[in-house]
Amino acid sequence: MRVESDQSHPRPERKEAAAIAENNRQSVEDVIARRREAAADRQAGWALLRRLVLFGLIVWLVFSFGLLIAQVRGQSMYPAMKDGDLCIIFRTPAMRLARESLAQGDVIAYTHEGKRYFARVVAVAGDEVSLAPNGSVTVNGAAEPGEILFPTYDGGTLTYPLTVPEGCLYVLGDYRTRADDSRDHGLITLDQVDGKVLTLLRRREL
Repeated sequence: MRVESDQSHPRPERKEAAAIAENNRQSVEDVIARRREAAADRQAGWALLRRLVLFGLIVWLVFSFGLLIAQVRGQSMYPAMKDGDLCIIFRTPAMRLARESLAQGDVIAYTHEGKRYFARVVAVAGDEVSLAPNGSVTVNGAAEPGEILFPTYDGGTLTYPLTVPEGCLYVLGDYRTRADDSRDHGLITLDQVDGKVLTLLRRREL
């Protein structure tokens, strides 16, 4: 009679041991997979945090040194800018870095005696400004460009004709009969300029 070997008919103990080994192998693989997934999640989280920090740093740099958001107070620049409007201003230090200078017609924000004003640049260094009794303005002998809705009368602070010296600006508000500008507090130095108005964000009625 032929006796079959144990290898052709594994004992129950061997089957159980094999099953346990297979379960252990799967458990180890599951643990490794979970750890890899957790590590990937941590890496993704750190990457997102780095992006957020970088974005916040860029925003801080832009609005600390490049741009300024300010609210218009008063009606000196009516109708172009109204009381309550928000505007974006290109800061003066950033303008210097960009080698951008102010020119006639630019709208600027400037500080005088602790208060911020908005006005339009009418004349820069070297320009000659004259105010006529009829309320008209001439710069270097030519009429002020642009549409002027209100007459411009002398405020008595300056003597005309006036030649703007280096480092100064002659500015006027668009609402000439009610604006506070160079006619009231004299020429504006470049150090007083907060920056150039780039655009309006909203108007008070929106």
